[in-house]
Amino acid sequence: MNDQSLVTPAIRATLGIESKPYVFEVEKGDIVRYAAAIGDTNPRYADEAAARKGRLGGIVAPPTYLIVMRILEVAAFRDIRPDVQLTRSLDGGSEWRYFEPIRPGDRITATKKLVDAYERAGSLGRMLFLVSEITYLNQFDEVVVVQRDTAIYY
Repeated sequence: MNDQSLVTPAIRATLGIESKPYVFEVEKGDIVRYAAAIGDTNPRYADEAAARKGRLGGIVAPPTYLIVMRILEVAAFRDIRPDVQLTRSLDGGSEWRYFEPIRPGDRITATKKLVDAYERAGSLGRMLFLVSEITYLNQFDEVVVVQRDTAIYY
């Protein structure tokens, strides 16, 4: 590989540009099935009567619920994906910040933007790090979650 930066002008040009919004409805059945799939038996995720007695006043989604959106996000956020010339990649980790509970019936709007791009030397050569941020808003325009992901290309 040549000495040119992996952070190309085209990648720099995408920094801070927000994607088109992706909107989805949260269904109670999806929350219940997701909680069962991950083996979480907390009644706040599946038992309406018990959840109503809790401090949140009803069923809410488990904190990891939005991970199911990753498959949909690939297509939804295609409009801001930068052109990367490297062929191998791996997940560099995620950071999630939670602000409001996600409830059945919520209409969630997600937008994504590339917030950082940098390179580092690795044992197999130079690596490109792309950091993106997805903001999830509910129907009241309240931020429910901010997800920060790092993708590593080499």
